[in-house]
Amino acid sequence: MKQLQSNPWLDYALILIGSTLVGLAFNIFLLPGRIAAGGVSGISTILYEMYQFNPAYVQWIINVPLLILAIVLVGRDFSIKTIVGTVFLPFVIYLTDGWHLEMDNPLLSAIYGGILLGVGLGIVYRGNGSTGGTALIAQILKRYTRISSGFSQLIVDGAVVITSAFVFDFELALYALMSIYVTSKVIDFVQLQTSPTKLALIITEEPERVEQIIQSEIDRGFTKVDSIGGYTNEEKTMILSVVEQSEAVYLKKLIQLNEPGSFVVFLNASEIIGRGFTLDKFYVDQK
Repeated sequence: MKQLQSNPWLDYALILIGSTLVGLAFNIFLLPGRIAAGGVSGISTILYEMYQFNPAYVQWIINVPLLILAIVLVGRDFSIKTIVGTVFLPFVIYLTDGWHLEMDNPLLSAIYGGILLGVGLGIVYRGNGSTGGTALIAQILKRYTRISSGFSQLIVDGAVVITSAFVFDFELALYALMSIYVTSKVIDFVQLQTSPTKLALIITEEPERVEQIIQSEIDRGFTKVDSIGGYTNEEKTMILSVVEQSEAVYLKKLIQLNEPGSFVVFLNASEIIGRGFTLDKFYVDQK
């Protein structure tokens, strides 16, 4: 079986582009907004507020020893891509020092900083890279405390946000939590290439009518699965079809009008790969 191999040059390009966006998010929005949104960037924001330490130097000083410590203690197979992201991000922050928008509303800093940060990190992750930071700390905590990576990272980020509440104020700490939430959602969006598509699950006793609607009116394909009703124990057909959001609205109306006895569920589809979406539609000549 052939294994999918990524293009290493493309991966490095994604890591560099993503790290650049992360650095810009920090300098343009988070640092001037005094938003310590967890991680090493949050620590550098706090130290900048307290002692005016250069955030780029702080992140280098924290990340590089952490990277070495994680390799020695945890034994993770840190690739060159991880090292590139860990070292390049503070370099971007150093180069863009002083780039910021005149913005007095910390809410805007938290939201737009979180969006740009999430886009950058999502691109880095798509390049199979990392920017270090709390991911390294989380791995060390996991090794010696036997708690999950996600919970370890939550502890670290939470500690940074709680500290920011004392250094700045409680309101800015809440904005930091909002920024972390926005970042996590945007990362998922970028990684999964979330699109406005729906998965329609239609359970019906009249599959021919539903198939005709999907094929003729919506122009989509479908898959049929034999099923049995749990309450009636009667045989039914479950039809699965992926449609665009506007098509889902139209399909809902058509089924309610022509086959109201059908049971229909619409689910959000995060990523669609196949004909009609990432590939051209395929039609079979019918004679």
